[in-house]
Amino acid sequence: MSEQARKTAEALEYLTGFGNEHSSEAVPGALPIGRNSPQRAPLGLYAEQLSGSAFTEPRTHNRRSWLYRIRPSAAHPPFTRIDNGALRSAPFTESAADPNRLRWNPLPDPAPGTDFLSGLWTLGGNGDAAQRAGMAIHLYAANADMTDRVFSDSDGELLIVPERGGLLLRTELGLLAARPGDMALIPRGVRFRVELLDADARGYICENYGQPFELPNLGPIGANGLAAARDFQAPVAAYEDTERPTEVINKFCGNLWSATYDHSPLDVVAWHGSHVPYVYDMRRFNVLGSISYDHPDPSIFTVLTSPSDTPGLAGVDFVVFAPRWLVGEDTFRPPYFHRNVMSEYMGLIEGAYDAKAEGFVPGGGSLHNMMSAHGPDHETFERASAAELKPQKIDDGLAFMFETRWPITATAQAAGADHLQRGYDDVWQGLQRHFRA
Repeated sequence: MSEQARKTAEALEYLTGFGNEHSSEAVPGALPIGRNSPQRAPLGLYAEQLSGSAFTEPRTHNRRSWLYRIRPSAAHPPFTRIDNGALRSAPFTESAADPNRLRWNPLPDPAPGTDFLSGLWTLGGNGDAAQRAGMAIHLYAANADMTDRVFSDSDGELLIVPERGGLLLRTELGLLAARPGDMALIPRGVRFRVELLDADARGYICENYGQPFELPNLGPIGANGLAAARDFQAPVAAYEDTERPTEVINKFCGNLWSATYDHSPLDVVAWHGSHVPYVYDMRRFNVLGSISYDHPDPSIFTVLTSPSDTPGLAGVDFVVFAPRWLVGEDTFRPPYFHRNVMSEYMGLIEGAYDAKAEGFVPGGGSLHNMMSAHGPDHETFERASAAELKPQKIDDGLAFMFETRWPITATAQAAGADHLQRGYDDVWQGLQRHFRA
């Protein structure tokens, strides 16, 4: 944890807008005008394209950025395999997919000196990283900065949700600060280093192997609502010009590979494009809901979606349950009982979740796989069934959900973890028969 990191985070400025063709230069004149790859790039820099999508994908889905850097990325020694630690990748075959409802307490605090990368712990996922399909759920817990090493993920983009402690993300394209209540996204292949803004940090990660996240279509909602494109913040160019050994770790087809460079690869002086990291304050989500009766389906809370080959069926959705008013008349206001073809992993950032009276705590998480029956616990059901239906503000919690089209298989370490809550099913056991013919 660094006082300098906090001062740096507080002084950050951003570019705004989701999916924009941004451009930024840390040194005036570093960005070529009118072309991407001139015969000699300005200031003696190297021009390099970073493609997050195939060249021929439709323009609306194409993600690429041009980087103007001190040294080309091609100038590096060979990578060698290193231990994966507690990090796992799809396909998840070490245990069977489980139809039972599962819930975990927060990840235990790590040993002293654990940085963000060393503190990654995989809960589960689906698909196949090498086929660029599916997703993985990771947790992280850290109490030290990443020093003289950077990380990149060739398998997917990383959606990071801090729950405790802030993060300073030093990426190739610039700096982002992500604190509890924010989400940050690091695109596939972008190198970054994590410094802590507090004594320790803990949170959640969705690794998306599939199509990059995008804003969902609004349909009959119209032109406004949910997450606004202008609330997503991208970094301005900032670079490191250091010549000392730096470990570069790459996640490739599920395994970690390491190479020691003689310089920092975070040396991009200018860039332009759409394959960029960003941060988003989830409290800015414009919640839409019923102003007459019934609880809307949770899809109305979708912030970002990764589309699949089937329209409307997401590889993974990122959903947030932000502060909101409940005003429905003659309505059971918490989330209803349901079974769903989609699989849901839910985490809690702060406060309480309105469908679970106890046991679901910040830093913890629950997994409800496809068609598993779930909904409010007994205490919540009884209280909501008898509540006076006056307007009610839900502002004492912030929860989120990773929702995916395929079942989520828990890793062996998650299925056997000490912080797995045994007896989670008991929260529904008090629901009694009320039917009278």
